[in-house]
Amino acid sequence: MEIKLAKRVLALSPSPTLAITAKAKELQDQGLGIIGLGAGEPDFNTPEHILHAAKKSMDEGLTKYTPSAGLPALKKAIIEKFSRDQGISYRMNEVIVGNGAKHILYTLFQVLLDEGDEVIIPAPYWVSYPEQVKLAGGLPAIVECTEENEYKITPEQLKASINEKTKAVIINSPGNPTGMVYSREELKAIGEICLKHNILIVSDEIYEKLIYGNQTHVSIAELSSELKEQTIIVNGVSKSHSMTGWRIGYAAGKKEVIEAMTNLASHSTSNPTTTAQYAAIAAYNGTQEPVEVMRRAFESRLETIYSKLTAIPGFSCVKPQGAFYLFPNIKDAVEKCGFKDADEFSEALLTDVQVAVVPGSGFGAPDNIRLSYATSLDQLEEAIRRIGKFVEEKM
Repeated sequence: MEIKLAKRVLALSPSPTLAITAKAKELQDQGLGIIGLGAGEPDFNTPEHILHAAKKSMDEGLTKYTPSAGLPALKKAIIEKFSRDQGISYRMNEVIVGNGAKHILYTLFQVLLDEGDEVIIPAPYWVSYPEQVKLAGGLPAIVECTEENEYKITPEQLKASINEKTKAVIINSPGNPTGMVYSREELKAIGEICLKHNILIVSDEIYEKLIYGNQTHVSIAELSSELKEQTIIVNGVSKSHSMTGWRIGYAAGKKEVIEAMTNLASHSTSNPTTTAQYAAIAAYNGTQEPVEVMRRAFESRLETIYSKLTAIPGFSCVKPQGAFYLFPNIKDAVEKCGFKDADEFSEALLTDVQVAVVPGSGFGAPDNIRLSYATSLDQLEEAIRRIGKFVEEKM
């Protein structure tokens, strides 16, 4: 029997980050010395006090269903986090907890978008943004941002992209894959345009705790009460507390949007995993020292490897200000090494020198590659040594 799949699923592109990670794992299982720089997750274990809280909740029999929008105690911890970190206040009915920030974004687009609604997505972008918009019947309006502007959308680009079908714009700061951080002034300019044209702001702040140098994280929602009303913040504990597999994310914003998301969640996931919610409560209510330890480690790695990466012939890279990715433009290296594109270059890196990187094509930047420095410094330095030798030999 032939089964016809839904058109919306047939139009999907698989996640290149997950695909390269799976390929690297497959080669590792064959005994090859693969250095994987594809995964977007910290290489630290979840902090001990969080693990203890999860076990304690299970020992106490707290393993049943919870409200669809999340445990009240977790929502309270999230609200207190917003007050503490951003100085903004939310009510309980303005927060929803879900199965990771990715699923929160999926749910958000499902309740926001009608057929043909457009969402402005600055490129380079996280790979799942366009696919999730398409799944909700929307149209991704991709805006190419330049290396000269640190891969951030400018007010002029935003204004030029707005039309009668524009429903929302996504702002990801710090950004994946670029590590760029929007300043207060940049966010204010973007916010004024969104207010003028009644454009919803989806502010993805999942990397907010991983910022380096003199940079500070600013949420666009904290700039004014009007912008808070216009913004849905998406965040989670995956990156900040090294809890990628626990799958806890959340959104905060207008009651009407959160209520719609909660209704959808009640028919799709029932509730976020109970044990993971108790772990997340400990993440926000407990000590934040492990978060800072991890941040300092990432910053130290960045300072060590950045100059070594940019010394590779044909590589140029805006220095990241946050997250844990390097996103070099390798167009010159690709051409001089005789490859067709960065995808072919990346494939050769994996097969010839056993270094797994993610081609930039999946992020809307076909001249780039993404390398995660959420791995040991020894591995990073060896990977860059291999890449440099590979490029010099091919040239």
